[in-house]
Amino acid sequence: MLKREEILKMFETAGAIRHGHFELTSGRHSGTYVQCALVLQYPRFAEKLGHALAELFSDVRVDAVVSPAMGGLIIGQEVARALPTPNSEPGGGVPAMFVERDARGMMTLRRGFEIRPEQHVLVVEDVWTTGGSTMETIHVVEEAGGRVMGAGALIDRSGGTLEFEVEAQSLLQMPLTHYEPEDCPLCRQGSVAVKPGSRFVRTAP
Repeated sequence: MLKREEILKMFETAGAIRHGHFELTSGRHSGTYVQCALVLQYPRFAEKLGHALAELFSDVRVDAVVSPAMGGLIIGQEVARALPTPNSEPGGGVPAMFVERDARGMMTLRRGFEIRPEQHVLVVEDVWTTGGSTMETIHVVEEAGGRVMGAGALIDRSGGTLEFEVEAQSLLQMPLTHYEPEDCPLCRQGSVAVKPGSRFVRTAP
């Protein structure tokens, strides 16, 4: 199992821990941002992190991994690769599927992905702040008839405040101070928030 120091070293080596003024996917503002894509761009780091996260669910039956796009795509693939192949699946191993937003902004399964009734699913995300994307993904899986066995993330920056209805595990607890935009001290100082996430980008002039 990877130690906390080893995980942090990967993120620091990749420049994935950033400081400035950021608008998070949740809409809240923070002076620190963890860009998991920067560490996951390196396949060897992604493989090690995927194995470590999969180990946290070694006692759980998992038939499929489902992640929210875009942040969960790579780590979901690596967790699925690290899991043992159930007898019900072909030789390709545990499938790694993803949900994405439709034209209405709702999370949905597309591209021919299907969840079988009672299929045991692990939901995997890169970072939790409010947990909203993971909760939406759980809802999509359950609506499709799947059985969510757990939720995993590389980093939990909620400060331990999240409560999912399933077993939840993260590799790192990294609580970050964040604010509603109207209460953000960085905004009051006159700086403009940058949104570095995958949904859309707004940069300072």
